[in-house]
Amino acid sequence: MRTFSLKLLALFLAVFTAAIGVASAQDFDTKAKFAVLMDYESGTILFHKAADDQLEPASMAKLMTLAVVFDQLQTKKLQPTDEFFISEHAWRDGGASSGGSTMFAELNSKIQVMDLVRSVIIQSGNDAAIALAEGIAGSEPAFAHMMNQLGTEIGLTNSNFTNATGLPDPAQYSSARDLATIARFIIAQFPEYYPIFAEKEFTWNKIRQTNRNSLLEIGIGVDGLKTGHTEAAGYGEVVSTASSGRRLIAVLHGLKSMNERTEEARKLVTWGTRGFELIPVYPEGQVVSHADVYGGSSAQVPLVGKGSIDLFLPKGAQNCPQATVTYKAPIRPPVKKGDQIAQLNVMCNGAVVQVTPLFAAEDVGEGDIVRKAADAFKELALGWL
Repeated sequence: MRTFSLKLLALFLAVFTAAIGVASAQDFDTKAKFAVLMDYESGTILFHKAADDQLEPASMAKLMTLAVVFDQLQTKKLQPTDEFFISEHAWRDGGASSGGSTMFAELNSKIQVMDLVRSVIIQSGNDAAIALAEGIAGSEPAFAHMMNQLGTEIGLTNSNFTNATGLPDPAQYSSARDLATIARFIIAQFPEYYPIFAEKEFTWNKIRQTNRNSLLEIGIGVDGLKTGHTEAAGYGEVVSTASSGRRLIAVLHGLKSMNERTEEARKLVTWGTRGFELIPVYPEGQVVSHADVYGGSSAQVPLVGKGSIDLFLPKGAQNCPQATVTYKAPIRPPVKKGDQIAQLNVMCNGAVVQVTPLFAAEDVGEGDIVRKAADAFKELALGWL
């Protein structure tokens, strides 16, 4: 891993050295075992705690189920009015007799896709999730393969799904960062379906069921997404709010009760909304740094953000901002414009408060024999790292 220090503009150093306030990166913590706070627009991580550790996702895995369903709907492979059969597996393992969350679907009945979707989102119906999986892929394991395939496409790095419900399975896991990534994908790619997450109740077959996301009711602007709980994993939640003028995504897991989950999520979202100042630093297209390319037609590739890069810095933090760019070396050609190459790490008071991905600003092809020989000598004589 190569690391380069960046000297950010003196103006920003002066602004934050003189700032008055009480919030800093070290001033916030959570009782959750796993946590992430992500800026939706940039994907920047504003807070993290065991963000890449494997966790049991519980019903938060249903976000990946929904992502597959929404993709099928958006590409017209599935119609909202299509009806899916409630199999014995869906009824027995996901229905009322299973003791889990359910929409109380009747064995051998048929239910429209959008009713199943609303049940998964609002009531976390396991029977509905299984019915969608079987209706789309023929079996739940085949649907899980689709979940993993889409997960790879959207950049999940620490997840494996084996069922559509999130019911316990030793082979099924995710991470707080990956769950935030799924939420960001859903919000960005399926705006026509995202408002369903904010619906407070759902009535089907004369059964009224209320949304399990208690944060919808407490006036902090939360409009999604999904809760989860198992005895082994504890209580977790993926939430999002845009009340501050910018959207945040929060993930917490491993809490002891529903009340603790609600309070810790409220605290994290409130801190993210009120505890930061936004400072634009790099306009869209401005080069942040360069990364060495071994044996390429160019010795380096310029790095840019996806759009503009803004810093979200704790109010009143001292010794801010300090930044480094890190990437895994050696980078070998071909490099394609838009490839994610590195990350910008912003620190305040010695703690990382923001991680922003950086991308190749141009293509770098294979170098000629002279370039390759020079880089080989450089690696031999000096070491690449």
